[in-house]
Amino acid sequence: MRKLLASLGMSVLSFSLACAGLARANEGFKGPDEDGTKPALIKIAGEGMMNSHAFQYLTELSDNVGARLTGTPEAQKAIDWGIAKMRAIGLENVHAEKWQLWRGWKRGIADAELLSPMRHKLHVDAMGWTGSTPASGVEGEIVPVNLLDLDQELKDISRLKGKVVLVVAKGNPKKDSAMTFVQFGSFLRAAAKAGALVVIGGQGGSKASGMNLTHTGILGFDADFAIPVVSMTAEDQGQLERYVIAGLKPRARFNIQNTFTDGPVESANVVGEIRGRENPEQVFVVGAHLDSWDLSEGSTDNGTGSASVLGAADAIVRSGMKPRRTIRFVLFTGEEQGLDGSFAYIKQHQAEMANHLGDLVIDEGQGPVSDFQLGGRDDLIASFQPFAKSLDNIREIKVDEKVQSGTDTLPFSMAGLPGINMNQDSPDYKYTHHSAADALEAVKPALLTQNATLMALTAFWIADRPERFAAPWPAERTAKMLRAQGQFDFLKAFNLWPYGNLGAGETPKED
Repeated sequence: MRKLLASLGMSVLSFSLACAGLARANEGFKGPDEDGTKPALIKIAGEGMMNSHAFQYLTELSDNVGARLTGTPEAQKAIDWGIAKMRAIGLENVHAEKWQLWRGWKRGIADAELLSPMRHKLHVDAMGWTGSTPASGVEGEIVPVNLLDLDQELKDISRLKGKVVLVVAKGNPKKDSAMTFVQFGSFLRAAAKAGALVVIGGQGGSKASGMNLTHTGILGFDADFAIPVVSMTAEDQGQLERYVIAGLKPRARFNIQNTFTDGPVESANVVGEIRGRENPEQVFVVGAHLDSWDLSEGSTDNGTGSASVLGAADAIVRSGMKPRRTIRFVLFTGEEQGLDGSFAYIKQHQAEMANHLGDLVIDEGQGPVSDFQLGGRDDLIASFQPFAKSLDNIREIKVDEKVQSGTDTLPFSMAGLPGINMNQDSPDYKYTHHSAADALEAVKPALLTQNATLMALTAFWIADRPERFAAPWPAERTAKMLRAQGQFDFLKAFNLWPYGNLGAGETPKED
């Protein structure tokens, strides 16, 4: 019977047996029982489950550092904290790898009030890297714009002059969600030029999830907007939508004040290693993003991921086991602004990419791991499944080739490597994601311990197995895969592809 290891009181032996896994998913591919990695995994499992510091790390990050918006002094405090933790764990070559964010931003006030047909406060927060109203505020009639037919809305953009724009979703989508997100940025620029006052619409125009929470976020990759854009609680936005449907003309007042820097600001990724004992030049990256949004502590996005990376490193170091190849632990920054830290990593390590095996990232909230998504590398599923099967007594974890484009796996997938996402089952993440509820109270310590241990086991197995796990695909094959997964047009629209050969030596051919 499969069991979720939900208590730290289980024995090391029981957890070790869970890691063993006798069944193999595919004949001819070796799991830990057959490839010689099992004894080391047993020791790592014991340290990870019985001697975990993951929740301690998360508590420090949440309560002593707090919100970590990229490019701010608070983010630098998190970088310094990450360096100190990696050194205390005993990692080698610990350092910060600096990069520049195109522009810094700081949140100011966000006040809103419904004036008619009744009067009450509206709950709003500014979307990241968006602008301000005049200091005296603005007042206007609220008019709807259909997110699902922006082509038509752009034809009649002049009607928005002097209006407050309420983004609604009506009818059937005319584009997929990724391309709608791309077009939403174009719409915002057109609305600003037309003289719209404020736009009510969350990330990609989406509505908040309820519980009287707003959800901040970026509206593109490295994208800023002069027009003020706000997320409004689902409860307040629902009321406005009902007024509009009833034929009323609600009016509201807004005062939104944010600040941009005049130019680029500095950030850095935090890096530390466990050097390989046989092939140290071959590198497997294990990462999560250290930055967060600024409405709360950033505990689930992605404090849990950062704590898992550190917990995984700690479990391996404490076990005394040395992998064949180097495991490089990276706390990326700038993820929330467009995966900037992980793109910077690829650029800074471009000469080494042929010796990289891929990366492993956890960034899906506070739930248990449910899937290993191999970042487009369908050729690796058969060799990975025996390892995943060996974890069955912990929990069943599926394996697929999906590309996760919303986190720091994407730059590695674009480089032809397996950007492995540890997908999670986090039903409450829709509330904590980018919201004021993103706090330590949302996290279960035992579950965090399990996820950090699974990360340690996965990283070590990939780095230590006798056969090299992966090498980069040629860029042409990668482009074909991205097209097949419906990612290529999205990347092209945001000018993310092509961005160099990245060790492939080939340029993708257009269809």
